[in-house]
Amino acid sequence: MKITMAHGSGGKSSAELMGDIFGKHFRNQVLDKMEDAAVLSVGGKIACSTDSFVVSPLVFKGGDIGKLCVCGTVNDLLMMGSVPKYLTCGFILEEGLDVEVLDQIVESMARQARAAGVIIVAGDTKVVEGNGGMYINTTGIGEIPEGRYVSSSNCEEGDLIICSGNLGDHHACILSHRMEIENSISSDCAPLNDIVEALYEAGINVKTMRDVTRGGLGTVINEIAESSSVKIELEEESIPVNPEVKGFADILGLDPLYMGNEGKMIAVVPCAQAEAALSAVRATEHGVDARIIGKVKAGEGAYIKTHLGATRRFDVLYGEGLPRIC
Repeated sequence: MKITMAHGSGGKSSAELMGDIFGKHFRNQVLDKMEDAAVLSVGGKIACSTDSFVVSPLVFKGGDIGKLCVCGTVNDLLMMGSVPKYLTCGFILEEGLDVEVLDQIVESMARQARAAGVIIVAGDTKVVEGNGGMYINTTGIGEIPEGRYVSSSNCEEGDLIICSGNLGDHHACILSHRMEIENSISSDCAPLNDIVEALYEAGINVKTMRDVTRGGLGTVINEIAESSSVKIELEEESIPVNPEVKGFADILGLDPLYMGNEGKMIAVVPCAQAEAALSAVRATEHGVDARIIGKVKAGEGAYIKTHLGATRRFDVLYGEGLPRIC
């Protein structure tokens, strides 16, 4: 069966879609009440983030738009030190979308929400003319435990930077699919709850956390350096990149420093706690390839020490990059 304009009419077809697809996968004590708004219990400080997902293709190695939208929003909440609790989701479906594909993606989204410890408490669906595509908006809410304060403006001279793993996997996966290049590169799409909680359980004074998505590591480092009014120097040889992704990037003239990811993060921690932090991250499922990649220094700007021993400044990503990567 295909999605038709009737599925967005608010009538019988809409109700059937809600029950047969969304209701089947998203059932929980809040959503099942079918009220005009969800009533939630949140105490103290909260983090709130919203994002829209337009990735093409809808399904790719290692994930799909459903998994991606949960991981993307959950990770944004985690980067503020919060414990993700709730998600809302808005679907824009194009006429002609296979209902089987929609069911697969909603099931994936529900499974990932359970893995990330969040429940989906509200949503909306609209149907528009088109060619069988889909777009999803998600908004997330997380609780920030007492004593946690994470900000891009917290970095100080002497702090070290930990990267949780290989860069560029998601970017290379999506581009390979579009170019019909056969390889084993899979998206790194994943929720990073385990890494963040491991850092706090180890007693690390986490200064800054950022997930490395669009714009890549190069853009994130520049943003942090500007926000904290510091100089950040990376070690090129310490930046982790999967050999297959590196080969793919070299062939196409891409720089992993600016390639997008959907399951990688950096954490800025005090120098005295860096080894303990690295051990904590490496002990998690999603941080086994973590490395210390750089240091915060006095000054300003973002620099990288190359494998030849030279030091050069680098800037944020300019231009389009890879569109519709998330």
